[in-house]
Amino acid sequence: MELEDLDHHVHIEGTTIFDGEMAMKGYALNKMCFSFNRADARNAFVADPEAYMESFGLNDEQKQAVRDKNVLAMIAAGGNIYYLAKLAGIYKLSVQDIGAQQTGVTTEEFKEKLRKQGE
Repeated sequence: MELEDLDHHVHIEGTTIFDGEMAMKGYALNKMCFSFNRADARNAFVADPEAYMESFGLNDEQKQAVRDKNVLAMIAAGGNIYYLAKLAGIYKLSVQDIGAQQTGVTTEEFKEKLRKQGE
């Protein structure tokens, strides 16, 4: 099979594929999240999230996802999970919190699921 034979738009249920199209869609959001490597940027965001989002040119979909602290919506808006992890840290969202969002359960339900799988 040749590389060009692969259909990069194959739908995988429950998964958003991060490809070049999504990278372009999420550029502003990912650029903002990358800025959170710096403490001054994190502080500026916490002080005025709206102004900070505006300064990076986030669109309405991205802004609403950030306001809602909805990681799945941020991914759908072009966010890359590796950059979004920086934002999750500002919001004090744990990996379990994000896993719960991704599976549609509460954080406690997700933790219990993990405990049961480890038995």
